[in-house]
Amino acid sequence: MLNSTRDIHTLDAEGKAPGRLATEIATLLIGKHKPAFAPNLDIGDHVQIMNAAKMVVTGKKLLQKNYYHHTGYAKGLRTVQMKKVWEDDPGEVLRRAVSRMLPKNKHRTERLKRLMISN
Repeated sequence: MLNSTRDIHTLDAEGKAPGRLATEIATLLIGKHKPAFAPNLDIGDHVQIMNAAKMVVTGKKLLQKNYYHHTGYAKGLRTVQMKKVWEDDPGEVLRRAVSRMLPKNKHRTERLKRLMISN
């Protein structure tokens, strides 16, 4: 096992688009910025986000973008508008963007636990 220490990166979200910021966060959580990166190891760092409520959403995304999930039952497709999620918690918009940029494997939940978002 590698003796890799986990650093803490603090990013300011003010004036940034959620998607652009999410790609930067995903890279840090995965550990691709480190020379010892290997796809099968979880050597990523901790990431703290400040001012998530001051992110900028361009265009008509708040009204037109929808988040979907399925309950598992027949006709169980549920839809939530981005505007509703943003009003409840702007950090959740960023968390969902980061979650979907991470690889869909066993390391995903552990990586998301290292993401701290403050409004």
